[in-house]
Amino acid sequence: LITSIFLLAWCLGQMPTMGFITSDSTAYDGYTLFTPKLFGNTYLIDINGRLVNQWESNYNPAATVYLLENGNLLRATKLSDPQGGSGGFQVLTWEDSLLWEYAQGRQHHDIEPLPNGNVLLIVNDIKTDQEAAAMGRDTLLLGEGLRSLRIMEVAAGDSGSTDLVWEWYAWDHLVQDYDSTRPNFAVVSQHPELINLNFSTDNNANWIHPNSIDYNPELDQIIVSCRTFNELWVIDHSTTTAEAAGHSGGYSNMGGDLLYRWGNPASYGRGDTTDQILYGQHDARWIESGRPGSGNIMYFNNGLGRPAGAWSSVGEIVPPVDSSGHYFLPPDLAFEPHSEFWNYTAPTPTDLYSPKFSGAQRLPNGNTLICSGVGGNIIEVTAAGQLVWQYINPVSNGGPLNQGEAVHHNDLYRVARYGPDYPGLAGKDLTPGSPIEIYLGIDQSFEVDQSRQINLFPNFPNPFNPNTTIRFTLAKSGPVVLTIYALDGRAVKSLLDAKLPAGDHRLVWDGTGNNGQPLGSGVYFYRIDNGVADVTGRLILLK
Repeated sequence: LITSIFLLAWCLGQMPTMGFITSDSTAYDGYTLFTPKLFGNTYLIDINGRLVNQWESNYNPAATVYLLENGNLLRATKLSDPQGGSGGFQVLTWEDSLLWEYAQGRQHHDIEPLPNGNVLLIVNDIKTDQEAAAMGRDTLLLGEGLRSLRIMEVAAGDSGSTDLVWEWYAWDHLVQDYDSTRPNFAVVSQHPELINLNFSTDNNANWIHPNSIDYNPELDQIIVSCRTFNELWVIDHSTTTAEAAGHSGGYSNMGGDLLYRWGNPASYGRGDTTDQILYGQHDARWIESGRPGSGNIMYFNNGLGRPAGAWSSVGEIVPPVDSSGHYFLPPDLAFEPHSEFWNYTAPTPTDLYSPKFSGAQRLPNGNTLICSGVGGNIIEVTAAGQLVWQYINPVSNGGPLNQGEAVHHNDLYRVARYGPDYPGLAGKDLTPGSPIEIYLGIDQSFEVDQSRQINLFPNFPNPFNPNTTIRFTLAKSGPVVLTIYALDGRAVKSLLDAKLPAGDHRLVWDGTGNNGQPLGSGVYFYRIDNGVADVTGRLILLK
């Protein structure tokens, strides 16, 4: 009994607190890319949480990152900017060599690669109180100036320079009903295509707080998530810069006015708080062509200030747009739809809650990859809401953590999954290495021959039914014993007792005991011992 108690305590101490947690056969196989919010390196892992590639950074971390179709990495960079900017971006090769760098400040939150190789940036457009008052800003909302929104499109120039090729300013598309002496004075509800300069709940300088940008190549349109408006805005990218500053021109002949907005119709005077659906949302994006829901708009609804309670969800809407990219708006009513087409909320809603950061991506098999940013929790769910994969960011502000310790400072902005057939992975060495987290698999209380260390990988799948694969590597050949234990400490299966060569080894357990009979559902543990060192792992058998 005493032996069983000690074994149980020892095994429980090895339960994974980070990295790969679980997967099943319906998870979308591929490679997940992310940059921790507080540590600058970028990581690409396989479906089992093993490191495939990483890119180091000399910048403070900025969390938006993309693997481009040519195999290069596009990564935001962060600079110190007292006016709230993050910096710019870098383009790096697979081997981590710098190809292009833009570092002029005031870019923040997000960047977006375009098919032509250019990059869209969200940029702070700083306005003084005097400038804001001159446009009709309510004087009660002044005091700190304003951060308005500018969108820039930049291209790589000669000798590493960067050229500005297109831009759009929110400041060119304002309406207000406060100061009748200003030319933009009008009834707000009659101009849903314009931005109400006085829509605000306080005098926060971060008036719009844009936090994501996405591009639709079929429509040549841009979508921006505006956190403090609790809205998504769509604008026309087919305009010239001059047309983008006005109210006509471009494919939609609306210049740079808003083509579509959704989430909070009170912002343009066609609704109230009962009509609001978005609460501090992030990562508004169109679902990519060829994926279930293609052309629909998806977002992570953080739930900040949600009247029903503090919990997050992922939503999908079908925008009222025709094949030509024109949006339908009923006279004097709000933009449709009035409800979401699809929604994921955790079975216990508060189990998914991130008041900031976060995002979601529709995968080719119809599943949805969700990044709950605060706490670095990544899950994949089916259309029916079944959890099929989970990974917890194991990187803190000081780098990778030790497996088993409490995770901390491991926030993520968002993540992306790329399938094995993604063009950017073609011809790349995708041989998986070790997990990012550190596994201390040796008892350090006595002298150990380090050359015989055992490196253990998470078994996959886990939970499992009927089989799971246990994988480990040996630095040196020698006798190895692998035993599976029940939760009460009983040895239920002797899976291996043999001399093995150095290198990679895989064993399959089918959930049966030593008598060949199936064991019941539950938590089991396995111990791998080579007489000098030992490691342990956890298995969850489902029936």
